Amino acid sequence: MTYGSYLRFLPEPWRSAAAGIDATSSWWRWPASETRASGPVDVHILRASRPAAPLRVLLLHGGGGHSALVWPLGAVLAGEGYDVLAPDLPQYGRTRVADPGRVRYRDWIDLVGDLIAAETERDPRPIVVFGASLGGMLGYDVAARGARVAAVVATCFLDLAGDPAARRAVARTPALARFIPLIPATARIGVPARLRFPIRWVAPMARISNDPAVSQACIDDPRGAGSVVSLGFLADLMTHEVPVPEDYRGPRVVLVHPAADTWTPPDISIRFAQRIAARTDIHLLTGCGHFPVEQPGVDELAGHLRALGDELIEPGSTSSGSAEHVR
Repeated sequence: MTYGSYLRFLPEPWRSAAAGIDATSSWWRWPASETRASGPVDVHILRASRPAAPLRVLLLHGGGGHSALVWPLGAVLAGEGYDVLAPDLPQYGRTRVADPGRVRYRDWIDLVGDLIAAETERDPRPIVVFGASLGGMLGYDVAARGARVAAVVATCFLDLAGDPAARRAVARTPALARFIPLIPATARIGVPARLRFPIRWVAPMARISNDPAVSQACIDDPRGAGSVVSLGFLADLMTHEVPVPEDYRGPRVVLVHPAADTWTPPDISIRFAQRIAARTDIHLLTGCGHFPVEQPGVDELAGHLRALGDELIEPGSTSSGSAEHVR
């Protein structure tokens, strides 16, 4: 599906405004991939270029997503004046991988870190990382490991290795959630690790939205929630230990968790966010499901993005000390 296919789910006036935002496709060869087991990776990136914008946003999708699927959020970001780039992470979207069965979650972390470095070298404007769903923890992880980003915005935080409640939330059944920690090391390497199966077998993709039409569109999308994932990637994802939040020394963090999320309950994200050592602002988006495209939450999201941009452009406009806000 094209990026325009998902814009129809935005409420007005955002839908009409998004129709006037041009998104262009570009490609980036991940240099490090040449020496990795996964082989060459040609990364597809959807962009809304704003040469005069003081800030850029790297928009990260989650499991079962891709750049076109999350482009409604990209359109909101572009509408707020940000320059936006949204990559398709390996195994999803239009990104080309020589051997998808060899892709691991660690590849996502390394790829995003290298992409930020390449984009910063090409264009010195500050980059904000905005992660949707699983992309939220991915953005936090990359920032915690030293990537040059101005802030991290996330719709949720899922510590799958350290929080049993997070594992129960993402798994399709309770039995599967109990099995995940027992995934043997042999499932991460060799032939078993390369076995691929539909992501909807392990994750409750129907809960991606509270609107059945949105969820079905995602499930029917062969580049996203209708795609397949390897056992090795899943095992690596579920056992990956994220940087300890109490030791976090990265930039400020903004959590914008959908308040009506029936897939990943807000308290899971809030519990993790409250542990982050750096300044962390916590907001709940009213009326929004896991994929936040409902009102009034979209208006609230735009407001939080606008406030963040103002503070990053003029750091002295508000207090820079530790703060937490829950709405």
